[in-house]
Amino acid sequence: MYLKKKKGCRMILRSILIFIFCIFTKNLYASEAHMSSTCKWENKNVIPCVEIISSLSNSSTFSKSGTNKTIITKKQIIESGAIDLIDVLNIIPDINITQSGPKGQQASIFMRGTGSNHTLVMINGVPINDQSTTQGLHDFGVDFIQTVQQIEIYPGSSGTHFGTNAIGGAINIILTGDYKDSLSLTTDNNANYELSGNKTFINSKSSLNTKIGIVDNKTISARGNSNDENDGVKNYSTNINYEKFINENLRFYNTTYLRQTKAEYDNSNTNQTGYVGDNKMGTLQFGIENQNISKKNNYIFYYNIYNREYDERGIIDTYESEVIGLKYDFSRLVNQKISFGAGAEYKYDWGYFDNNGSYQASTKGHSDNLAIYGNFGWNVAKNSNISLFSRSDNHKQTGSNNTYKINFDQKFNKFSIGTSYMNGLRNPTLYEMFGTDNFGYSGNRNLRPEKSNTYEIYSNLKFNNNIDLSLRAFKSNIKNNIEYISNKYQNDNDNVDLNQSGLNTQLNMNYKDMNMSFFNSFLSSKKENNADQLRRPEKNYGLNLSKKISNSFLGNLNLNINYNHYGKHFDTHSSNFSTIEMDSTDIIDIMIIRKFESSNFFVKITNVFDETYQRPHGYNQEKRAVKFGMKY
Repeated sequence: MYLKKKKGCRMILRSILIFIFCIFTKNLYASEAHMSSTCKWENKNVIPCVEIISSLSNSSTFSKSGTNKTIITKKQIIESGAIDLIDVLNIIPDINITQSGPKGQQASIFMRGTGSNHTLVMINGVPINDQSTTQGLHDFGVDFIQTVQQIEIYPGSSGTHFGTNAIGGAINIILTGDYKDSLSLTTDNNANYELSGNKTFINSKSSLNTKIGIVDNKTISARGNSNDENDGVKNYSTNINYEKFINENLRFYNTTYLRQTKAEYDNSNTNQTGYVGDNKMGTLQFGIENQNISKKNNYIFYYNIYNREYDERGIIDTYESEVIGLKYDFSRLVNQKISFGAGAEYKYDWGYFDNNGSYQASTKGHSDNLAIYGNFGWNVAKNSNISLFSRSDNHKQTGSNNTYKINFDQKFNKFSIGTSYMNGLRNPTLYEMFGTDNFGYSGNRNLRPEKSNTYEIYSNLKFNNNIDLSLRAFKSNIKNNIEYISNKYQNDNDNVDLNQSGLNTQLNMNYKDMNMSFFNSFLSSKKENNADQLRRPEKNYGLNLSKKISNSFLGNLNLNINYNHYGKHFDTHSSNFSTIEMDSTDIIDIMIIRKFESSNFFVKITNVFDETYQRPHGYNQEKRAVKFGMKY
């Protein structure tokens, strides 16, 4: 196979990159050798010294203006009873999700009406989108979260921050920072189960944290025309994090993440047994971070590997890719009014595609990209800020392309308002340029990058300490849309732009022992000829309610209720491929947590009213289930 044949060349390339990285590291150590103070952990739950989460490209540590994000903590993940990333993201107003069946099946996320290929996924700030997938789609269906510490969501075009694929937004999965030993077990009435564990070894200067996660889920058939067989999934994940404080400002860190998901699936037209997908992924990251009150330097080396095999009754198709990257960025606080940052990132991608169906073919390809980026933050007046971001990407196939962002925000006593203009970029993937499939597809090396422009206005009103209301309106368009036309990926010949606009509202209320969050999302996602884009509901809303209950008989309980309305939308009929209108869906989940001093027990009912629905058309979704488990 191609990857094996090129092993020698790759080893040389990797050695060169590691050597360069070591030079960076050596120079950094030399420059900071005069610092002698030591960072110590007071206990296993507190890290008092520096921010643990690795730096994100082109996002100044000191200037937060213009970087909109939603943070989902480990505590929130646990209390939601979520198994995979989809469970967590279902209640985010900027996100709509479709999944081709139950847990483990192919899943796509549409952020603000853009395609799933316009969502960038990262681990600790490092991109992990698989270049060997169709249009660089990240399969969210294989993202189980037993080893996840935190999730960051960046809605809207984020090209200046993170580069290609972030036209619709970005999702950053944080694996570091959990220093409390734990063990968790969950099962349900269908004999599905998940097991996870976390163990930390720690001293005054370093820590080694290991996490494991196992999921075994087998419930229903993916295809909607039959229920005579179940399509199950097994997932195994391992996460190892190591960090060492050289002194109170200087930190070395390493993350190793391995994941395998093996899922049974049905093909596009029939319900059949013997179809199995085996998805493997691994990422290795090394970083050096130097940080104090006024400056931050971050050096990162990363290596990602992907292997996907699809076994259709003995006919095996293989998709492989690897990524190697180097990144350096810094930020400086000049004074209380001005901050700036800059950096550079080099990434090399290569892939191999082997199909053994009606059109047997094997192809390979590679590409590289060098990016330079910078940002500037200015506190113009009291509570008035301007932020500027820029990024230049030089891609082997598409050449040089620039992205920009400007943001202004003003804060008052209880009210804030801001506005942004930004643009984004998506370079064609290795599969689009060099890939092959069983239907005669061949890659197109002449593709142009997709480009977007977005205007946004946002505000927040804090009525009191317990109630706040946020609104965010946006309008964007995408040019040079890459579509599958006549057995080939091509830029749309009709030059039809994709247009998205929307308004998101979120109301948060806290009263004594009760927290409530309500969101409402209106979305228009159309082509320039006014045709609706598929699988984008115009209206979506939901409610999350959390209530603490405490008495002498029941003890300490948490009651959580999640309600999600997925509005009417258009889809493609799975058999005759006509366009049809899909009905709205209302889903309610209820969870009760019993808290003890060092452990939690919970019961969760998903899809309480046992709604039968398909999203997308032709694919069954999870039925009602009763889950129960414990966490120590």
